Parts: sequence; structure tokens; C-alpha cells
Amino acid sequence: MISVVLLGTGNVAKNLFESFLKRDEVSITKVFGRKEEALSYFSSRTETSTNWKSLPKADIYILAINDDAIAEVSKELTTSGLIVHTSGSVALDALKKHQRFGVFYPLQTFTSNKIVDFEEIPICLEAKDASDLQLLETLAHLLSNHVAHISSEKRKILHLAAVFVNNFTNHMYTIADNICESNDLDFSLLKPLIKETVSKLDSLSPTEAQTGPAKRGDLKTLHGHLDLLEGSQHKEIYKLMSNVIKASYGKKL
Repeated sequence: MISVVLLGTGNVAKNLFESFLKRDEVSITKVFGRKEEALSYFSSRTETSTNWKSLPKADIYILAINDDAIAEVSKELTTSGLIVHTSGSVALDALKKHQRFGVFYPLQTFTSNKIVDFEEIPICLEAKDASDLQLLETLAHLLSNHVAHISSEKRKILHLAAVFVNNFTNHMYTIADNICESNDLDFSLLKPLIKETVSKLDSLSPTEAQTGPAKRGDLKTLHGHLDLLEGSQHKEIYKLMSNVIKASYGKKL
């Protein structure tokens, strides 16, 4: 049995909490948060507290909090146990005040009111000590089929790539939704296209999967799209993206 203390009440903490509850090999000792209101999500199923300076004994303490707060909050904690954070962009050394420290980074997007299936989520691990890394690996394998040892330097690069495929891509969906809404079109008509675009990556590289007027160098279509776009910001994004795609195939817009 691996005993875990969760520190944080956000989307990552909630998803970890739900996944840990399903595993008989994991015991959630306590959940800590800054506000009682936020802890109400957890309080009916485990012990909770707002007193971060009084930690119970546990095997692993998971800091599932905002990146900018990790180093500061870490300094407030006192324990001889293994403390880890869940960030993709924060280095391992942010926890170096402690004797035992590591990283338990689930590479996924976590959204309010949506619990994800951890089995297919890559979990990236790092630790100062080999035995602690082994402990984290045991815990990670209880949740996921995809576990990897990744250094702080590589993890930052992976997080950067994740911003492109997730955050930036989702904003493109937002723009498309705005275009549809302003022209009385149903955004759901695009969902099969979105799903097929992603599913192609199971058999093709992103470069091989690229299609569209920019790759073809279809200037008439590209300029026609620019004429339809309302607002200089959307036009600039369209130009930038099209020019990047076209760079290897033809002239700029």
C-alpha cells in the first residue's frame, strides 16, 4: 500500500484523487488546500485540512498546484517523505530544500468538471534518488500504461511541444467556433474533421498528414479566405499559419 497526501484542489488534484480512489494499492491520507470551500469536493471521502504546516505521515506528498507557487509552497512544508510536483515546466530543483524530492508529471490537459482516464496518460517521472524513482514508477504504473523517466530539461521541451498541440490548437477551435457562430453555422459540423485529423496521426507523421490550400499553394483560395475573415487579428493568424505551411512549397501570401 502506497500512502499519498495531495496538496492542491485544482483540476490535476481532482483527477489524481479520483484515479487513486479506484486503486486498492493506494491510500489517500489527506488532501490539503488553501480554502475550505475548495476542499468540499474531497471532504466527504477523505480527511482534509487548510493547515499546510501540519503534514501527516505518508509515502508520497504530491504538490498539484500552480507552477509559480511550487517553490514557495515547498519551503513551507516539513517532512522526511518524498515530495513531488506535477508540473511540466518547473525543474526538479524547485524542491531541493527537501531531502527526498521528485516529479510526477501527467502529460494531459485537465479541465474543470471533467475527469479523465489515466490509463492512457503518459506520466513523466524524475527523482534525485534511484529508490524514490522506483517508488514513483510503482505508483505511476498503478494509474497508467505509459510511464517514462524524463529529465527536467527534456520535460520542459515536452511541455513546450504540448502547448503547441493542445493550447494553441484549442484556440484555433475557438476561432473556428467564433467564425461559425457569427455566420449562423453549427460548429459540430467540424467535429468529424477534427477527429479524423487526430486519428491520422496513428499511422502518419504530422508532416505526412498535412493537407489544405497552403500546402497546395492555392493562392486563390487563400486570398478568398482572407477576404472572408473579419478582424485584423484573425487575418494575421491566418497569414502566419499559411505562410509557415507554405514555406517549403511556394511564395508567401
